[in-house]
Amino acid sequence: MVLRIFGLSLVVTVLSLGVAFLYGGPTALALCVILGILEVSLSFDNAVINATILEKMSEFWQKIFLTIGILIAVFGMRLVFPLAIVWVTAGLNPVEAFDLALNPPAGDAAFFPDGSPSYETLLTDAHPQIAAFGGMFLAMLFLNFILADRELTWLSWIERPLAKAGKLDMASVVVAGIGLILAAEFLAHDEDRSTVLLAGLLGMVIYIAVDGLGSMFNAEEHAEEAAGPSGLAKATGKAGFFLFLYLEVLDASFSFDGVIGAFAITADPIIIALGLGLIGAMFVRSITVYLVRRGTLNEYVYLEHGAHWAIGALALILLITVGDIHVHELVTGLIGIAFIGAAVLSSIRRNRKEEDPKTAATSEPTPVG
Repeated sequence: MVLRIFGLSLVVTVLSLGVAFLYGGPTALALCVILGILEVSLSFDNAVINATILEKMSEFWQKIFLTIGILIAVFGMRLVFPLAIVWVTAGLNPVEAFDLALNPPAGDAAFFPDGSPSYETLLTDAHPQIAAFGGMFLAMLFLNFILADRELTWLSWIERPLAKAGKLDMASVVVAGIGLILAAEFLAHDEDRSTVLLAGLLGMVIYIAVDGLGSMFNAEEHAEEAAGPSGLAKATGKAGFFLFLYLEVLDASFSFDGVIGAFAITADPIIIALGLGLIGAMFVRSITVYLVRRGTLNEYVYLEHGAHWAIGALALILLITVGDIHVHELVTGLIGIAFIGAAVLSSIRRNRKEEDPKTAATSEPTPVG
């Protein structure tokens, strides 16, 4: 099963590395490998969250996500999105933006001899708006999970008090809104405050709209859907469509830090598309499928909690970086891996306690905290 799930990703990786070598020689090959590893390390928590949502979708919509969705992830977010930012911010047409990306100024210069900014500079200048949008979308995702009252908790010492606070109506919107205001007021540059606020509000609105529409149509069609392996109805029709949209926006929000971080390594859009897109995004999709097919989320019950805490950390990092503060991509990746790893270990410990007859007879498994 592992070979069947990861086989296509391995083939695409080999082909992408071959194209990178033909395109730019050993240097391009090395950069492509680094970007692929960067994307996978930054997006493992993305794969976990994708899997929790993918389990709710019908087989048809799962296939749509894994086919059309991968095209959007690879070409839309890793190639077209950076170019689109340059189109908007520099007033260039698509051809001019692509030409600007392929012909950077000599050396590491941020500007051409005539004083015009480079492709990398234009994209970096747009980072406050990108970070605000992605940060607020992910913050809403994290807050809606962590403020909900759940029977199973992981970091109980903090999750249970937060669940009580979550009984306040629209608590996630209140907390996220306060965070956005503080980031815009104290971290963003004066000239960026209005755009940071607008981008952050847009991230919140899109999350509420897509999540709400998916929940609404899922509730309407719940009685008509066939029960899946988990015993829960699978989303089809409109519900499946809005869950698909939700996943695509979620993937976009996760990819912001990777796309921006890639420019610390290379500004070449071809290498970025090969490394982040064809290698990194494909492997993230394969990891998602693996988690669903193996029932990993049922086996490691705290994995979803760990992924959401990693999302919360990523949202906070994105909001912090709307100003002059820079958080290295390695730190972002390690934080996510640390939360995921801790959740897996906690799940294993819990499973062992449940399997031990003596432990099961004397006490219930206790979560971390």
